Amino acid sequence: MSEKASQLSRRERQIMDIIYAKGEATASEVAAAMTDAPSYSAVRALLRILEEKGMLKHREDGKRYVFLPTQSVQKASRSALKNLVQTFFEGSVANAVAALVDGREKISPEELERLESIIKQARNR
Repeated sequence: MSEKASQLSRRERQIMDIIYAKGEATASEVAAAMTDAPSYSAVRALLRILEEKGMLKHREDGKRYVFLPTQSVQKASRSALKNLVQTFFEGSVANAVAALVDGREKISPEELERLESIIKQARNR
């Protein structure tokens, strides 16, 4: 994901969430799914911007454009998380995890087991 793509506005993130949830969507479907939606032309402009940023692509369905994400939600979220760790935690995974763990009232036994397993796998690499 490019640097441009990792910096999305609130509305752009909202549109990406809608398209990831639906798999694909037209501008009118996106507008209908948005809370406090801007005008239809504003939604179309945002979709075009997301295409320019490399986040979306489209296919033609008659006269309509159907928009699809260019990468899986897993790949996009990993890239966004990497950017977040770099920006707010000086690139330190330990600092990011500490901030998440320290901020929680309680961590379930299942989550703790998963964290332990991830750490063990990382040590073995």
